[in-house]
Amino acid sequence: MTNETPIAYTALDKGVPVLAADGTEIGTVEHVLQDSSIDLFDGIAVKTHAGLRFVSANVVGTITTAAVHTNLTDADTAALPKPQGTEVLDADPSEFQGNGLSAWFGRMFMREHWMRNKE
Repeated sequence: MTNETPIAYTALDKGVPVLAADGTEIGTVEHVLQDSSIDLFDGIAVKTHAGLRFVSANVVGTITTAAVHTNLTDADTAALPKPQGTEVLDADPSEFQGNGLSAWFGRMFMREHWMRNKE
């Protein structure tokens, strides 16, 4: 772990590599699953070659600026589940930029605008 600074899960960025216990890359961070109202870290949605997979917080070791280190074995990695629940939605921050009427209403009334996250 040379030149890696430990960080909190709240500072974790999309695209950071997620590593198995032996150092092989499982995939990259898609997003952090959390309940910020009670500061609960649930896990990480990881983009893998097999699609989106869920890595539970209890197998996450160290989170650094360079990678997420887990204690997953090869067998664990092959059996990672897909995230459960309703489909994943992302906020579209560019929706309210510009001078259009929709953008103005969005800024004035803080209307949430969501778009489908394509896997």
